[in-house]
Amino acid sequence: MKLPYELWIGARYAGLSSLRGRKGRRDRFVSFVAATSMAGIALGVAALIVVLSVMNGFQKEVRDRMLSVLPHIEIYVSGGDPERILSQWKAIAEDASKSPAVKAAAPFVSAQGMLMHGQELRGIQVRGIDPTTEINVSDVGRQMMSGKLTDLKAGGFGIILGQELADLLGIRIGQTVMMLAPQANVGPAGVTPRMRQFTLVGTFRSGHYEYDSSLAFVDATDAAKLFRESGSAGVRLRVNDMYRAPEIARSLIPLLPPNVLISDWSRNNRTWFAAVQTEKRMMFLILALIVAVAAFNLLSSLVMAVKDKQSDIAILRSFGATPGEIAKIFLVQGALIGLIGTMLGVSGGMAIAFNIDVIVPAIERLMGAQFIPREIYFISSLPSDPRMADIVSIGVTSLVMSFVATLYPSWRASRLQPAQVLRHD
Repeated sequence: MKLPYELWIGARYAGLSSLRGRKGRRDRFVSFVAATSMAGIALGVAALIVVLSVMNGFQKEVRDRMLSVLPHIEIYVSGGDPERILSQWKAIAEDASKSPAVKAAAPFVSAQGMLMHGQELRGIQVRGIDPTTEINVSDVGRQMMSGKLTDLKAGGFGIILGQELADLLGIRIGQTVMMLAPQANVGPAGVTPRMRQFTLVGTFRSGHYEYDSSLAFVDATDAAKLFRESGSAGVRLRVNDMYRAPEIARSLIPLLPPNVLISDWSRNNRTWFAAVQTEKRMMFLILALIVAVAAFNLLSSLVMAVKDKQSDIAILRSFGATPGEIAKIFLVQGALIGLIGTMLGVSGGMAIAFNIDVIVPAIERLMGAQFIPREIYFISSLPSDPRMADIVSIGVTSLVMSFVATLYPSWRASRLQPAQVLRHD
């Protein structure tokens, strides 16, 4: 099938053939501007894909590491001391298990305290757990660096710390550490701080710096005895689909007693995830400006091409070409430049995004620097999670910008009058 001549001419100019052969200096300059427009589009598209893939990977990595320590759903029981709540946790777990989405349940006591070892003093989050059931609702048992969860015994006052926290305190397995509760004892001698000596029986590493440096696990019974009114207690649940945790949490409300509060992982970390989503949207808008600038360069190059090819346009018009056909030539030229630039950007961006775990460490070794300090970003390596929805939206945005940039030059070319052009030639 024979192609329309508009497509052939537009494709010829989009192919930058004037960069080769014995063409005029102006032809080469116009083609150079078109080539830089194409390169700008490719660069902008690749940058968008890589940055959004890294942000997706960062969000996924932090979320997964959070959920390796945190439960999918927590049920807090109000109006009672932790010891009494612990004696009733099985009844609450049975009510929650009536939902087919609930896979496992375990009791917990949650509180904030301080650890003191030698001259070191650190604020911590304390989680009282049942070692035999905790492995069903979290991955802490599989993240142990030394010891095991079952080393926590009721009445033994053992403690498991994040590896980073143990290093900060300078404590080793078998050594003791003093834990202080926020609530004080009032006695004949006056007000005295409530404290208890614990023995380090194990360490864990989740890969999430915030938890590895501030989280401590003790037996739930020991935690209830130490924290009493200052601690909260309830039941932790693991569900079959963590992405449906908010929906499942709402469905559990009719199954549970009225004196409970249900919270899911997305609600507990809402601020962090909302901040990441806002940052991702703003980053998309900022980096889309690179593509917009490249599209503006494309518009400039097409305007120059129209100016440079006035004689050719006039000759085509004198041969019977309509204004619409002239406009199509430049529409094809601009669209092909945008399409080629977008395809190059998508290919390059995906190549980098899928291999960023190799590229970034190589650059770090070459420069002798660490790009991702784990104390700031919670993780120590740069993750990447390319998503087809993001790639398609980036590609479509680039193509739309490129097409819009061709409208004015194409309209201007179609408005040229052959008689006026040829008279001044």
